Amino acid sequence: MAHAHESNVKKIWMVFGLLSVVTIVEVALGIIKPDILHKSSFLGTSPLNWIFIILTLFKAYYIAWSFMHLEGEKKWFRRSIVWTGIFLICYLVTLLLVEGGYLFDTLSPLVRW
Repeated sequence: MAHAHESNVKKIWMVFGLLSVVTIVEVALGIIKPDILHKSSFLGTSPLNWIFIILTLFKAYYIAWSFMHLEGEKKWFRRSIVWTGIFLICYLVTLLLVEGGYLFDTLSPLVRW
């Protein structure tokens, strides 16, 4: 028995809408830069940066979930793909924040930022 062709137009618009809303929130926060989020510090950087990092991870996960069709795969296969990507991204962010902080502290007497 042949499978009926399903229209994915509704799903595509749903993904487009959700990713658009998340991107609009990111852009709005980047333009407004609330002082309470931008001028304070939490775990080595501002809460605004953490919001950007978390929203970017969410978008990466949702894109993989939707466009790589992970919702139809086995649970542990999905987790192996998603957790590996999230771990590597978190590791990269940690390295960038640590090294960026070190460079800023080291070079701040020599360079006018």
